[in-house]
Amino acid sequence: MFAQSFVTTFPALVNNIPPWHYSLPIILFVVVPLLVLIHDYTLYFLMPRGPFPLPFIGNKHLIPTSAPWLQFEEWSRTYGPIFTLWIGRRPTIVLSDPQIAVDLLEKRSTKFSSRPRFVVMGELYWDNAGILVQPYGKEWQVRRRLLHQALNPSALRLYKPVQEAEATRLCWSLLQSPERYEKLIDRFTASVVFSIAYGHRIDSMDSAIIRQRLEFMQYSASLNVPGRYLAETFPVLKYVPNVVAQWKAEIQRRGRVETAVNMSLVRQVQEKLRNAKDASSVPDSLTKMLLEARHSDPDAFAALNERDFSFVPASLFGAGSDTTASTLCSGILMLITNPHVLAAAHAELDSVVGPDRSPKFSDESQLPYIRALCAEILRIRPVAVLGGTPHANSVADTYEGYYIPQGTNILSNSWAINLNPEYYPDPHTFDPLRFISQYTSESLLYLPESPQQVRKGSKKHPSKDGHSSFGWGRRICPGAGLAQNSLFIAVAKLLWAYDILPVTEEDGSTRKYDTFAYTQGFNIRPLAFECVIRIRSERHRAVLEKERMEAEKVMAKFEPFSE
Repeated sequence: MFAQSFVTTFPALVNNIPPWHYSLPIILFVVVPLLVLIHDYTLYFLMPRGPFPLPFIGNKHLIPTSAPWLQFEEWSRTYGPIFTLWIGRRPTIVLSDPQIAVDLLEKRSTKFSSRPRFVVMGELYWDNAGILVQPYGKEWQVRRRLLHQALNPSALRLYKPVQEAEATRLCWSLLQSPERYEKLIDRFTASVVFSIAYGHRIDSMDSAIIRQRLEFMQYSASLNVPGRYLAETFPVLKYVPNVVAQWKAEIQRRGRVETAVNMSLVRQVQEKLRNAKDASSVPDSLTKMLLEARHSDPDAFAALNERDFSFVPASLFGAGSDTTASTLCSGILMLITNPHVLAAAHAELDSVVGPDRSPKFSDESQLPYIRALCAEILRIRPVAVLGGTPHANSVADTYEGYYIPQGTNILSNSWAINLNPEYYPDPHTFDPLRFISQYTSESLLYLPESPQQVRKGSKKHPSKDGHSSFGWGRRICPGAGLAQNSLFIAVAKLLWAYDILPVTEEDGSTRKYDTFAYTQGFNIRPLAFECVIRIRSERHRAVLEKERMEAEKVMAKFEPFSE
Protein backbone atom coordinates (compact mmCIF):
# COMPACT_ATOMS: atom_id res chain seq x y z
CA MET A 1 0.00 0.00 0.00
CA PHE A 2 2.79 2.43 0.92
CA ALA A 3 4.59 1.81 -2.37
CA GLN A 4 1.46 2.43 -4.40
CA SER A 5 0.65 5.58 -2.44
CA PHE A 6 4.19 6.91 -2.93
CA VAL A 7 4.11 6.26 -6.69
CA THR A 8 0.84 8.10 -7.09
CA THR A 9 1.58 11.08 -4.83
CA PHE A 10 5.28 11.76 -5.62
CA PRO A 11 4.66 13.35 -9.08
CA ALA A 12 2.15 15.72 -7.56
CA LEU A 13 4.60 16.70 -4.82
CA VAL A 14 7.34 17.38 -7.37
CA ASN A 15 5.02 19.45 -9.55
CA ASN A 16 4.05 21.59 -6.56
CA ILE A 17 7.69 22.49 -5.60
CA PRO A 18 8.28 26.21 -6.25
CA PRO A 19 10.67 26.70 -9.21
CA TRP A 20 13.27 28.57 -7.09
CA HIS A 21 13.77 25.46 -4.96
CA TYR A 22 15.47 23.76 -7.92
CA SER A 23 18.25 26.32 -7.65
CA LEU A 24 19.21 25.26 -4.10
CA PRO A 25 21.57 22.45 -5.22
CA ILE A 26 23.19 24.85 -7.69
CA ILE A 27 23.66 27.40 -4.91
CA LEU A 28 25.06 24.83 -2.49
CA PHE A 29 27.34 22.91 -4.83
CA VAL A 30 28.31 25.53 -7.40
CA VAL A 31 27.79 29.10 -6.24
CA VAL A 32 29.02 28.72 -2.64
CA PRO A 33 32.24 26.87 -3.59
CA LEU A 34 32.82 29.41 -6.36
CA LEU A 35 32.47 32.31 -3.90
CA VAL A 36 34.85 30.55 -1.49
CA LEU A 37 37.40 30.10 -4.28
CA ILE A 38 37.09 33.74 -5.32
CA HIS A 39 37.66 34.76 -1.69
CA ASP A 40 40.68 32.47 -1.26
CA TYR A 41 42.40 33.43 -4.50
CA THR A 42 41.76 37.11 -3.86
CA LEU A 43 43.62 36.62 -0.56
CA TYR A 44 46.38 34.76 -2.40
CA PHE A 45 47.07 37.80 -4.59
CA LEU A 46 46.85 40.22 -1.63
CA MET A 47 49.16 38.28 0.70
CA PRO A 48 52.93 37.69 0.34
CA ARG A 49 53.34 35.51 -2.74
CA GLY A 50 54.25 31.84 -2.37
CA PRO A 51 53.67 28.53 -4.17
CA PHE A 52 50.34 28.56 -6.03
CA PRO A 53 47.71 26.72 -3.93
CA LEU A 54 45.29 24.11 -5.25
CA PRO A 55 41.59 24.75 -4.53
CA PHE A 56 40.67 23.70 -0.97
CA ILE A 57 43.94 21.72 -0.66
CA GLY A 58 46.40 24.57 -0.73
CA ASN A 59 50.10 23.63 -0.71
CA LYS A 60 49.81 20.67 1.64
CA HIS A 61 50.87 18.26 -1.12
CA LEU A 62 54.09 20.23 -1.66
CA ILE A 63 55.25 20.30 1.97
CA PRO A 64 57.60 17.40 2.78
CA THR A 65 56.95 15.42 5.94
CA SER A 66 60.72 15.20 6.54
CA ALA A 67 62.75 18.36 7.27
CA PRO A 68 60.20 20.84 5.84
CA TRP A 69 62.45 23.72 6.95
CA LEU A 70 64.84 22.88 4.11
CA GLN A 71 62.05 23.22 1.54
CA PHE A 72 60.92 26.46 3.20
CA GLU A 73 64.47 27.77 2.89
CA GLU A 74 64.45 26.87 -0.81
CA TRP A 75 61.12 28.64 -1.32
CA SER A 76 62.52 31.75 0.37
CA ARG A 77 65.13 31.92 -2.42
CA THR A 78 62.32 31.79 -4.99
CA TYR A 79 59.64 33.95 -3.39
CA GLY A 80 61.67 36.13 -1.04
CA PRO A 81 62.14 36.33 2.75
CA ILE A 82 58.38 36.52 3.42
CA PHE A 83 55.97 34.19 1.63
CA THR A 84 52.64 32.44 2.21
CA LEU A 85 51.84 28.75 2.34
CA TRP A 86 48.30 27.41 2.41
CA ILE A 87 47.35 24.39 4.54
CA GLY A 88 43.94 23.68 3.13
CA ARG A 89 42.28 27.10 3.16
CA ARG A 90 44.35 28.42 6.07
CA PRO A 91 47.28 30.73 5.28
CA THR A 92 50.67 30.54 7.03
CA ILE A 93 53.23 33.28 6.49
CA VAL A 94 56.83 32.04 6.64
CA LEU A 95 59.60 34.48 7.62
CA SER A 96 63.22 33.90 6.62
CA ASP A 97 64.79 37.24 7.56
CA PRO A 98 65.36 38.40 11.16
CA GLN A 99 64.58 42.04 10.37
CA ILE A 100 61.13 41.15 9.06
CA ALA A 101 60.56 39.02 12.16
CA VAL A 102 61.49 42.01 14.34
CA ASP A 103 59.24 44.33 12.32
CA LEU A 104 56.21 42.08 12.80
CA LEU A 105 56.73 40.07 15.99
CA GLU A 106 58.48 42.72 18.11
CA LYS A 107 57.67 46.20 16.79
CA ARG A 108 54.02 45.17 16.29
CA SER A 109 53.89 42.73 19.18
CA THR A 110 50.46 43.95 20.36
CA LYS A 111 49.05 42.61 17.08
CA PHE A 112 51.30 39.59 16.44
CA SER A 113 51.63 37.89 19.86
CA SER A 114 48.65 35.56 19.81
CA ARG A 115 48.53 31.88 18.88
CA PRO A 116 46.62 29.85 16.33
CA ARG A 117 43.73 27.92 17.82
CA PHE A 118 44.83 24.51 19.16
CA VAL A 119 41.52 22.70 19.63
CA VAL A 120 42.86 19.26 20.59
CA MET A 121 46.12 19.99 22.43
CA GLY A 122 45.22 23.39 23.90
CA GLU A 123 41.50 23.10 24.63
CA LEU A 124 40.77 19.39 25.09
CA TYR A 125 44.05 18.16 26.57
CA TRP A 126 45.28 21.16 28.60
CA ASP A 127 41.86 22.79 29.02
CA ASN A 128 43.44 26.18 28.18
CA ALA A 129 45.88 25.94 31.11
CA GLY A 130 49.10 25.60 29.06
CA ILE A 131 50.88 28.92 28.56
CA LEU A 132 52.54 27.67 25.37
CA VAL A 133 49.34 27.69 23.30
CA GLN A 134 47.25 30.29 25.10
CA PRO A 135 46.03 33.17 22.93
CA TYR A 136 47.27 36.65 23.74
CA GLY A 137 45.12 38.21 26.45
CA LYS A 138 44.80 38.84 30.18
CA GLU A 139 45.07 35.18 31.24
CA TRP A 140 48.27 34.72 29.24
CA GLN A 141 49.68 38.02 30.55
CA VAL A 142 49.17 36.92 34.17
CA ARG A 143 51.08 33.69 33.60
CA ARG A 144 53.81 35.42 31.64
CA ARG A 145 54.27 38.04 34.37
CA LEU A 146 54.67 35.35 37.02
CA LEU A 147 57.27 33.50 34.94
CA HIS A 148 59.14 36.75 34.40
CA GLN A 149 59.20 37.44 38.16
CA ALA A 150 60.75 34.03 38.76
CA LEU A 151 63.17 34.20 35.81
CA ASN A 152 64.33 37.81 35.82
CA PRO A 153 68.07 38.58 36.23
CA SER A 154 67.80 38.89 40.03
CA ALA A 155 66.08 35.52 40.31
CA LEU A 156 68.53 33.88 37.91
CA ARG A 157 71.39 34.73 40.27
CA LEU A 158 69.75 32.56 42.93
CA TYR A 159 69.87 29.54 40.63
CA LYS A 160 73.55 29.79 39.61
CA PRO A 161 74.90 27.70 42.54
CA VAL A 162 72.65 24.83 41.42
CA GLN A 163 73.80 25.15 37.81
CA GLU A 164 77.47 25.21 38.83
CA ALA A 165 77.01 22.19 41.09
CA GLU A 166 75.10 20.19 38.48
CA ALA A 167 77.67 21.03 35.78
CA THR A 168 80.36 19.70 38.13
CA ARG A 169 78.32 16.52 38.70
CA LEU A 170 78.05 16.15 34.92
CA CYS A 171 81.83 16.40 34.51
CA TRP A 172 82.39 13.88 37.29
CA SER A 173 79.90 11.44 35.75
CA LEU A 174 81.75 11.63 32.43
CA LEU A 175 84.88 10.36 34.18
CA GLN A 176 83.00 7.15 34.97
CA SER A 177 80.99 6.70 31.74
CA PRO A 178 82.12 8.96 28.89
CA GLU A 179 80.33 6.78 26.34
CA ARG A 180 77.00 7.70 28.01
CA TYR A 181 77.53 11.42 27.47
CA GLU A 182 74.08 12.00 25.92
CA LYS A 183 72.18 10.40 28.82
CA LEU A 184 74.36 12.26 31.31
CA ILE A 185 73.68 15.57 29.57
CA ASP A 186 69.93 14.80 29.64
CA ARG A 187 70.17 14.18 33.39
CA PHE A 188 72.12 17.41 33.91
CA THR A 189 69.54 19.60 32.17
CA ALA A 190 66.58 17.76 33.74
CA SER A 191 68.03 18.10 37.23
CA VAL A 192 68.77 21.80 36.76
CA VAL A 193 65.20 22.45 35.60
CA PHE A 194 63.54 20.36 38.33
CA SER A 195 65.78 21.79 41.06
CA ILE A 196 64.93 25.32 39.94
CA ALA A 197 61.24 24.63 39.33
CA TYR A 198 60.50 22.56 42.47
CA GLY A 199 63.62 22.36 44.66
CA HIS A 200 64.16 18.63 43.91
CA ARG A 201 67.09 17.21 41.96
CA ILE A 202 67.10 14.36 39.43
CA ASP A 203 69.66 11.59 39.93
CA SER A 204 68.62 9.35 37.06
CA MET A 205 66.70 9.67 33.79
CA ASP A 206 65.03 6.39 34.79
CA SER A 207 63.29 8.01 37.76
CA ALA A 208 59.49 7.78 37.68
CA ILE A 209 58.95 11.54 37.58
CA ILE A 210 61.17 11.92 34.50
CA ARG A 211 59.60 8.99 32.66
CA GLN A 212 56.20 10.48 33.40
CA ARG A 213 57.19 13.98 32.26
CA LEU A 214 58.68 12.68 29.01
CA GLU A 215 55.50 10.69 28.37
CA PHE A 216 53.42 13.87 28.81
CA MET A 217 55.66 15.75 26.36
CA GLN A 218 55.55 13.01 23.74
CA TYR A 219 51.78 12.64 24.01
CA SER A 220 51.04 16.36 23.78
CA ALA A 221 53.34 16.58 20.73
CA SER A 222 51.41 13.74 19.09
CA LEU A 223 48.21 15.77 19.45
CA ASN A 224 49.70 18.58 17.39
CA VAL A 225 50.42 16.58 14.22
CA PRO A 226 48.79 18.47 11.30
CA GLY A 227 45.82 16.63 9.85
CA ARG A 228 45.61 13.98 12.57
CA TYR A 229 42.38 15.27 14.16
CA LEU A 230 39.36 16.54 12.23
CA ALA A 231 38.48 18.72 15.23
CA GLU A 232 41.27 21.12 14.21
CA THR A 233 39.46 21.69 10.91
CA PHE A 234 35.94 21.42 12.35
CA PRO A 235 36.13 22.75 15.95
CA VAL A 236 32.45 21.96 16.52
CA LEU A 237 33.55 18.31 16.96
CA LYS A 238 34.96 19.18 20.40
CA TYR A 239 31.35 19.40 21.63
CA VAL A 240 30.43 15.84 20.58
CA PRO A 241 29.58 13.88 23.78
CA ASN A 242 32.35 11.65 25.13
CA VAL A 243 30.07 8.62 24.91
CA VAL A 244 30.15 8.95 21.14
CA ALA A 245 33.67 10.43 20.80
CA GLN A 246 35.94 8.00 22.65
CA TRP A 247 39.02 9.70 21.12
CA LYS A 248 38.03 12.89 22.93
CA ALA A 249 37.36 11.07 26.23
CA GLU A 250 40.85 9.52 26.13
CA ILE A 251 42.54 12.88 25.43
CA GLN A 252 40.72 14.53 28.32
CA ARG A 253 41.49 11.60 30.64
CA ARG A 254 45.20 11.87 29.93
CA GLY A 255 45.01 15.63 30.35
CA ARG A 256 43.56 15.14 33.84
CA VAL A 257 46.48 12.82 34.67
CA GLU A 258 49.04 15.49 33.72
CA THR A 259 47.10 18.12 35.66
CA ALA A 260 47.04 15.90 38.77
CA VAL A 261 50.82 15.40 38.57
CA ASN A 262 51.46 19.14 38.14
CA MET A 263 49.31 19.94 41.17
CA SER A 264 50.98 17.21 43.23
CA LEU A 265 54.44 18.68 42.57
CA VAL A 266 53.28 22.09 43.81
CA ARG A 267 51.68 20.54 46.90
CA GLN A 268 55.00 18.91 47.84
CA VAL A 269 56.64 22.34 47.97
CA GLN A 270 53.65 23.76 49.89
CA GLU A 271 53.95 21.04 52.51
CA LYS A 272 57.68 21.65 52.89
CA LEU A 273 57.06 25.36 53.49
CA ARG A 274 54.22 24.61 55.90
CA ASN A 275 56.31 22.18 57.95
CA ALA A 276 59.54 24.20 57.92
CA LYS A 277 60.42 26.19 61.02
CA ASP A 278 62.22 28.66 58.78
CA ALA A 279 61.35 29.19 55.09
CA SER A 280 65.04 29.71 54.32
CA SER A 281 65.62 26.01 55.06
CA VAL A 282 63.50 25.16 51.99
CA PRO A 283 65.63 25.34 48.80
CA ASP A 284 64.98 28.32 46.55
CA SER A 285 62.82 27.37 43.59
CA LEU A 286 60.40 28.94 41.17
CA THR A 287 57.46 27.26 42.92
CA LYS A 288 58.61 28.45 46.35
CA MET A 289 58.99 31.98 45.03
CA LEU A 290 55.51 31.97 43.48
CA LEU A 291 53.87 30.47 46.59
CA GLU A 292 55.45 33.13 48.79
CA ALA A 293 54.43 35.85 46.36
CA ARG A 294 50.84 34.52 46.32
CA HIS A 295 50.78 34.51 50.11
CA SER A 296 51.96 38.14 50.20
CA ASP A 297 49.72 39.40 47.39
CA PRO A 298 46.72 37.11 46.77
CA ASP A 299 45.08 39.62 44.44
CA ALA A 300 47.91 39.26 41.91
CA PHE A 301 47.07 35.55 41.65
CA ALA A 302 43.28 35.85 41.76
CA ALA A 303 42.93 34.91 38.08
CA LEU A 304 44.65 31.54 38.63
CA ASN A 305 43.04 28.56 40.30
CA GLU A 306 45.21 25.76 41.73
CA ARG A 307 45.31 23.92 38.40
CA ASP A 308 46.36 26.98 36.41
CA PHE A 309 48.97 27.90 39.04
CA SER A 310 50.54 24.42 38.78
CA PHE A 311 51.06 24.78 35.04
CA VAL A 312 53.38 27.78 35.50
CA PRO A 313 56.37 25.89 37.01
CA ALA A 314 55.52 22.81 34.93
CA SER A 315 56.11 24.81 31.74
CA LEU A 316 59.83 25.04 32.56
CA PHE A 317 60.57 21.39 31.75
CA GLY A 318 59.42 21.47 28.14
CA ALA A 319 61.04 24.85 27.57
CA GLY A 320 64.40 24.30 29.23
CA SER A 321 65.37 20.64 29.61
CA ASP A 322 65.31 18.80 26.30
CA THR A 323 66.17 21.92 24.30
CA THR A 324 69.32 22.70 26.32
CA ALA A 325 70.42 19.06 26.19
CA SER A 326 69.98 19.02 22.42
CA THR A 327 72.03 22.22 22.12
CA LEU A 328 74.86 20.68 24.15
CA CYS A 329 74.84 17.58 21.93
CA SER A 330 75.09 19.86 18.89
CA GLY A 331 78.02 21.59 20.55
CA ILE A 332 79.89 18.31 21.00
CA LEU A 333 79.27 17.41 17.34
CA MET A 334 80.60 20.78 16.18
CA LEU A 335 83.69 20.53 18.41
CA ILE A 336 84.77 17.10 17.19
CA THR A 337 84.48 18.31 13.59
CA ASN A 338 86.28 21.62 14.28
CA PRO A 339 89.37 20.85 16.39
CA HIS A 340 90.76 24.39 16.00
CA VAL A 341 87.71 25.68 17.91
CA LEU A 342 88.42 23.25 20.75
CA ALA A 343 92.06 24.38 20.80
CA ALA A 344 91.01 28.04 21.01
CA ALA A 345 88.58 27.27 23.85
CA HIS A 346 91.27 25.36 25.76
CA ALA A 347 93.71 28.26 25.28
CA GLU A 348 91.24 30.75 26.76
CA LEU A 349 90.32 28.54 29.70
CA ASP A 350 93.96 27.75 30.47
CA SER A 351 94.90 31.43 30.32
CA VAL A 352 91.99 32.80 32.37
CA VAL A 353 91.08 29.97 34.76
CA GLY A 354 94.16 27.76 34.92
CA PRO A 355 94.36 24.08 35.91
CA ASP A 356 93.75 24.36 39.67
CA ARG A 357 90.02 25.02 39.62
CA SER A 358 87.16 24.76 37.12
CA PRO A 359 85.34 27.80 35.66
CA LYS A 360 82.60 29.61 37.57
CA PHE A 361 79.98 32.15 36.56
CA SER A 362 82.24 34.84 38.04
CA ASP A 363 84.69 34.09 35.18
CA GLU A 364 82.13 34.68 32.42
CA SER A 365 83.07 38.29 31.62
CA GLN A 366 86.67 37.15 31.10
CA LEU A 367 85.74 34.28 28.77
CA PRO A 368 84.51 36.02 25.60
CA TYR A 369 85.46 33.11 23.34
CA ILE A 370 83.46 30.62 25.41
CA ARG A 371 80.47 32.98 25.34
CA ALA A 372 80.85 33.33 21.56
CA LEU A 373 81.16 29.55 21.23
CA CYS A 374 77.82 29.10 23.00
CA ALA A 375 76.17 31.70 20.74
CA GLU A 376 77.53 29.98 17.64
CA ILE A 377 76.15 26.60 18.77
CA LEU A 378 72.71 28.19 19.20
CA ARG A 379 72.98 29.84 15.78
CA ILE A 380 74.21 27.00 13.62
CA ARG A 381 71.74 24.40 14.90
CA PRO A 382 68.65 26.03 16.45
CA VAL A 383 66.72 23.35 18.33
CA ALA A 384 63.30 24.91 17.59
CA VAL A 385 64.15 24.75 13.91
CA LEU A 386 60.85 26.26 12.76
CA GLY A 387 60.82 28.93 15.45
CA GLY A 388 58.74 27.03 17.97
CA THR A 389 54.98 27.46 18.24
CA PRO A 390 53.66 29.79 15.50
CA HIS A 391 52.48 33.30 16.29
CA ALA A 392 49.11 34.59 15.05
CA ASN A 393 47.87 38.14 14.57
CA SER A 394 44.84 39.19 16.61
CA VAL A 395 43.85 41.91 14.08
CA ALA A 396 44.29 42.28 10.34
CA ASP A 397 47.34 44.26 9.23
CA THR A 398 49.50 45.15 6.23
CA TYR A 399 53.26 44.87 5.74
CA GLU A 400 55.23 46.26 2.80
CA GLY A 401 51.99 46.47 0.84
CA TYR A 402 50.91 42.91 1.65
CA TYR A 403 47.66 42.14 3.44
CA ILE A 404 47.76 39.85 6.51
CA PRO A 405 44.23 38.74 7.52
CA GLN A 406 43.38 38.27 11.19
CA GLY A 407 44.33 34.86 12.57
CA THR A 408 47.10 34.14 10.06
CA ASN A 409 49.77 31.73 11.31
CA ILE A 410 53.20 33.40 11.42
CA LEU A 411 56.10 30.95 11.27
CA SER A 412 59.71 32.10 11.61
CA ASN A 413 61.97 29.56 9.92
CA SER A 414 64.90 29.60 12.35
CA TRP A 415 66.93 27.37 10.04
CA ALA A 416 66.78 29.90 7.20
CA ILE A 417 67.16 32.89 9.53
CA ASN A 418 70.20 31.51 11.36
CA LEU A 419 71.85 30.43 8.09
CA ASN A 420 71.06 33.59 6.14
CA PRO A 421 74.35 34.52 4.40
CA GLU A 422 73.52 38.24 4.44
CA TYR A 423 73.82 38.13 8.23
CA TYR A 424 76.23 35.21 8.57
CA PRO A 425 78.76 34.79 5.73
CA ASP A 426 79.74 31.15 5.17
CA PRO A 427 76.76 30.23 7.35
CA HIS A 428 77.55 26.50 7.53
CA THR A 429 81.03 27.20 8.91
CA PHE A 430 81.23 26.83 12.68
CA ASP A 431 82.98 30.05 13.70
CA PRO A 432 82.62 31.54 17.21
CA LEU A 433 84.64 34.57 16.11
CA ARG A 434 81.61 35.87 14.20
CA PHE A 435 80.23 36.83 17.63
CA ILE A 436 83.42 38.66 18.64
CA SER A 437 84.34 42.11 17.36
CA GLN A 438 87.55 42.61 15.40
CA TYR A 439 88.95 44.73 18.24
CA THR A 440 88.19 42.10 20.87
CA SER A 441 89.57 39.22 18.82
CA GLU A 442 92.86 41.07 18.29
CA SER A 443 93.21 41.58 22.06
CA LEU A 444 92.79 37.88 22.82
CA LEU A 445 96.51 37.14 22.52
CA TYR A 446 96.14 33.70 24.09
CA LEU A 447 94.12 32.36 21.14
CA PRO A 448 96.18 30.14 18.81
CA GLU A 449 96.42 30.88 15.12
CA SER A 450 93.62 29.19 13.22
CA PRO A 451 91.95 29.22 9.80
CA GLN A 452 89.14 31.31 11.29
CA GLN A 453 88.53 34.92 10.35
CA VAL A 454 86.11 37.36 11.93
CA ARG A 455 83.08 36.97 9.66
CA LYS A 456 80.73 39.95 9.57
CA GLY A 457 77.70 39.99 7.30
CA SER A 458 76.51 42.80 5.08
CA LYS A 459 73.58 43.13 7.48
CA LYS A 460 73.66 43.23 11.28
CA HIS A 461 71.32 40.92 13.12
CA PRO A 462 68.77 43.09 15.00
CA SER A 463 68.91 41.03 18.24
CA LYS A 464 71.33 42.09 20.97
CA ASP A 465 72.44 38.43 21.21
CA GLY A 466 73.30 38.34 17.51
CA HIS A 467 70.88 35.44 16.94
CA SER A 468 67.22 34.68 17.59
CA SER A 469 67.17 31.04 18.65
CA PHE A 470 64.85 31.74 21.62
CA GLY A 471 62.06 33.35 19.62
CA TRP A 472 60.64 36.82 19.23
CA GLY A 473 58.80 39.61 20.98
CA ARG A 474 56.39 38.92 23.79
CA ARG A 475 56.46 35.20 23.00
CA ILE A 476 60.23 34.86 23.37
CA CYS A 477 61.13 31.88 25.56
CA PRO A 478 60.77 33.10 29.18
CA GLY A 479 63.53 30.71 30.24
CA ALA A 480 66.08 32.00 27.70
CA GLY A 481 68.34 33.47 30.39
CA LEU A 482 68.20 30.25 32.41
CA ALA A 483 69.04 28.16 29.33
CA GLN A 484 71.94 30.41 28.36
CA ASN A 485 73.38 30.16 31.87
CA SER A 486 73.13 26.35 31.83
CA LEU A 487 74.73 26.23 28.40
CA PHE A 488 77.61 28.52 29.37
CA ILE A 489 78.56 26.79 32.62
CA ALA A 490 78.27 23.29 31.11
CA VAL A 491 80.39 24.19 28.06
CA ALA A 492 82.99 26.03 30.17
CA LYS A 493 83.42 23.19 32.68
CA LEU A 494 83.34 20.42 30.05
CA LEU A 495 85.98 22.06 27.88
CA TRP A 496 88.11 22.96 30.90
CA ALA A 497 88.16 19.30 31.98
CA TYR A 498 88.12 17.31 28.74
CA ASP A 499 89.49 16.76 25.30
CA ILE A 500 86.48 16.07 23.08
CA LEU A 501 87.70 14.28 19.97
CA PRO A 502 86.54 12.24 16.99
CA VAL A 503 86.85 8.46 17.06
CA THR A 504 89.99 6.96 15.51
CA GLU A 505 89.12 4.08 13.20
CA GLU A 506 90.96 0.72 13.21
CA ASP A 507 92.99 1.77 10.15
CA GLY A 508 94.19 4.88 11.98
CA SER A 509 92.00 7.34 10.10
CA THR A 510 89.74 9.88 11.80
CA ARG A 511 86.04 9.10 11.65
CA LYS A 512 83.97 11.38 9.42
CA TYR A 513 80.80 12.88 10.88
CA ASP A 514 77.68 14.19 9.16
CA THR A 515 76.84 17.52 10.80
CA PHE A 516 73.43 17.47 9.09
CA ALA A 517 72.36 14.09 10.54
CA TYR A 518 69.57 15.24 12.86
CA THR A 519 66.19 14.05 14.06
CA GLN A 520 63.16 15.18 12.06
CA GLY A 521 60.82 16.54 14.74
CA PHE A 522 59.91 20.17 15.38
CA ASN A 523 62.77 20.19 17.93
CA ILE A 524 65.92 18.75 16.38
CA ARG A 525 68.87 16.91 17.94
CA PRO A 526 71.90 15.18 16.39
CA LEU A 527 71.41 11.50 15.66
CA ALA A 528 73.41 9.39 18.12
CA PHE A 529 77.14 9.47 17.45
CA GLU A 530 80.29 8.19 19.18
CA CYS A 531 83.16 10.41 20.25
CA VAL A 532 86.13 10.37 22.62
CA ILE A 533 85.78 12.32 25.86
CA ARG A 534 89.12 12.18 27.69
CA ILE A 535 90.27 13.94 30.86
CA ARG A 536 92.95 16.49 29.97
CA SER A 537 95.34 15.61 32.82
CA GLU A 538 95.54 13.97 36.23
CA ARG A 539 95.64 17.46 37.68
CA HIS A 540 92.23 18.17 36.17
CA ARG A 541 90.96 14.84 37.52
CA ALA A 542 92.08 15.73 41.07
CA VAL A 543 90.28 19.07 40.85
CA LEU A 544 87.09 17.36 39.67
CA GLU A 545 87.23 14.92 42.58
CA LYS A 546 87.54 17.79 45.05
CA GLU A 547 84.87 19.97 43.44
CA ARG A 548 82.51 17.04 43.07
CA MET A 549 82.35 16.69 46.88
CA GLU A 550 81.54 20.39 47.19
CA ALA A 551 78.84 20.05 44.52
CA GLU A 552 77.26 17.12 46.35
CA LYS A 553 76.98 19.29 49.47
CA VAL A 554 75.11 21.95 47.46
CA MET A 555 72.76 19.43 45.87
CA ALA A 556 72.12 17.59 49.15
CA LYS A 557 69.63 20.37 49.96
CA PHE A 558 67.65 19.40 46.87
CA GLU A 559 66.30 15.99 47.77
CA PRO A 560 65.35 13.70 44.88
CA PHE A 561 61.64 13.13 44.33
CA SER A 562 60.24 10.23 46.31
CA GLU A 563 59.36 7.40 43.93
